[in-house]
Amino acid sequence: MGVYGKVEMAVPIRASASKFHEIFKNRPHHISNVSTDKIQGVDLHEGEWGKVGSIITWRYFHNGKARATKEIVEAVDEENNSITFKVIGGDLTEKYKNFKFNLHCIPQDKGSVIHWCLQYEKLHDAIPDSHDMLDFCVDISKELDAHLLENNGES
Repeated sequence: MGVYGKVEMAVPIRASASKFHEIFKNRPHHISNVSTDKIQGVDLHEGEWGKVGSIITWRYFHNGKARATKEIVEAVDEENNSITFKVIGGDLTEKYKNFKFNLHCIPQDKGSVIHWCLQYEKLHDAIPDSHDMLDFCVDISKELDAHLLENNGES
């Protein structure tokens, strides 16, 4: 039996929830233009950007190494500005039997809150919780927020 874990964080940003969600849903490949030191590219393998069942690969630099993870878009909720990616291959499968990224963009009076929730099943209990991957997502969120404000939502 695996060891289950979950880490989450809410990140206040100044950009709108809908604009932030739209980037992750329809244009994640543009994030490499914003977080150039973290995201090297995002490739669509099957389906269409933002559609459930689509398969994408994220190429990124994390903890001093070039890495890649293949994910399927598991859920998209337009009304609530949320999207869930389930890892189906790549570097994360070396430590985790299952891994999901859930991104929920919550509108506020001014700006929004980006809620990241990472859920996973470790291959064994010696693997630490994925706080470093959560920090990675938070850093990208802050960089994307600054970019959206500078470019008025255009990417």
